[in-house]
Amino acid sequence: MAKEDLSEHFVSGEEVFRGRLLTVRRDTVRMPDGAHTTREYIRHPGAVAILPFTADGKVVLERQYRYPNARDFIEIPAGKLEPGEDLLESAKRELLEETGYEAAEWKRITTIHNAISYSDEAIELFAAHGLEKKRQKLDEEEFLEVIEVPFDEAIAMVRDGRITDVKTLIALLWMESFAGAR
Repeated sequence: MAKEDLSEHFVSGEEVFRGRLLTVRRDTVRMPDGAHTTREYIRHPGAVAILPFTADGKVVLERQYRYPNARDFIEIPAGKLEPGEDLLESAKRELLEETGYEAAEWKRITTIHNAISYSDEAIELFAAHGLEKKRQKLDEEEFLEVIEVPFDEAIAMVRDGRITDVKTLIALLWMESFAGAR
């Protein structure tokens, strides 16, 4: 049985906004039935996120204020890709910058697309083990608190709503469900 072609095809478009982090576009597309419609979406350079484990099985998390939601969130270390940057190298850079840790062992978890209806952002998730404390190198405009909690406590934080960040939820639940926890 042949699959129906559900593709939408670019007709015309414009850049509506270009910022330091993202670009907003408005495109006209041709639908599978030939009709035209408008798609507004965000272009994002991509990101990495890291679920770091200490030698005693704790998870390294961050508490960071997120302006769009006007509140603090508990999340795993993460950051955007630099142009041409290798995914693993980006993860290593972000872990060191945000937490001050370097990791001896790295494992790719998965790729997530966290807002497929209005963004092309993809986040590559990694697990990191064999942590060694170095010096934190936060960006000039970055303020966060590094916290370490037992893995089971992090899962409890997901269950009771203290952790709501999607990349953190997925990384923790992926490790619990598919990797046998840690």
